[in-house]
Amino acid sequence: MKVTIYTDGSARGNPEGPGGYGTILEYIDPKGQLHVKEISQGYRKTTNNRMEMMAAIAGFEALNRPCEVALFSDSKYLIDSFNQHWIDNWMRRNWKRGKNEPVKNVDLWKRLLKAIEPHQVTWNWVKGHDGHPQNERCDELATTAADGDALIEDKITDK
Repeated sequence: MKVTIYTDGSARGNPEGPGGYGTILEYIDPKGQLHVKEISQGYRKTTNNRMEMMAAIAGFEALNRPCEVALFSDSKYLIDSFNQHWIDNWMRRNWKRGKNEPVKNVDLWKRLLKAIEPHQVTWNWVKGHDGHPQNERCDELATTAADGDALIEDKITDK
């Protein structure tokens, strides 16, 4: 089965309050029906790249069987980490960028690697707010999560 995942990390909202992310999964079942699953979460005091990673994790963890996945993200950091194989070098260097500079969010990177393991994945960068309607929808979800009164918690952590 082919699945498309659109992610968006958003640092909007109260800078002292939650940030958020949005994820949309799309696939067509064997009967030709389009299915769309939307995921939105809020987080406190975190970075946009970290939220983009959490958005990707949420998308992959929502898949219940191995799939051919095309992931679209407006985070060049996330996409380049896979397309330019930074992630492989980090693992070989025991999660260090250089001699003594640790990779940030290692627990989230490891969780993302575990989540993508059963899938065949292509990583695609799209310029944010540039005519990709589903990516824009993800941004709306992320903004809603960030601006909402209620903070939606998830078990994605990095402590």
